[in-house]
Amino acid sequence: MSIVPADNLRSPSRLGRVGIFIAGFVTAIFLLFVVSYPGGVSRWLQRTLHLDLDQPAIVQRIQRLQRLESVKYTLEKVVTGEKQSRFLPQSLAGERLLLIVRGEVFAGVDLGKLQSSDVQVTGKHVKITLPRAEIFSTRLDNNQTRVYSRETGLLVPADPNLESEVRAEAERQLLQAALIDGILTTAFTNARGTVMALVQALGFTDVEVN
Repeated sequence: MSIVPADNLRSPSRLGRVGIFIAGFVTAIFLLFVVSYPGGVSRWLQRTLHLDLDQPAIVQRIQRLQRLESVKYTLEKVVTGEKQSRFLPQSLAGERLLLIVRGEVFAGVDLGKLQSSDVQVTGKHVKITLPRAEIFSTRLDNNQTRVYSRETGLLVPADPNLESEVRAEAERQLLQAALIDGILTTAFTNARGTVMALVQALGFTDVEVN
């Protein structure tokens, strides 16, 4: 029978300590590399954005904006209304009213009309075709609109409908002025910017809105 010297024996506890030492050494080297690497730990822990939005989801997000009022047009002017007689002079049978008006026209894009076919999604690229811009409302500011002067002929009573008729004409002129000044183009441009910002906030980097 041979006897093995005690120094040549490797106990399990000693092997375990060696393994722990090696693991700790490797971990320390790795951490030192990560810390010294440009960007440090934050670069290694940085997470990438995962987009989980499909085409119907984007359509719903945009439709929630509903009637997107994107521009307000304001105008002040004097509108004149007259009633004349075919036979008598204005001083006897005529009537003249001057109305100082302040009005507003609101325009935008009704995104509730957006259809699924208007949105195309390819990876991070989104192409959107918006509905046309439209006039939402035209109104006079009653607090800033007033009768400046009114003249009635000596032989006729004042027409109770004249002021309302002049107001209606003022709204028509207000709308016409807004259209001439390009309110619909401005409304579409502003709505386009709002929708583009919304979709970009969802994580899409290439957004095309027409």
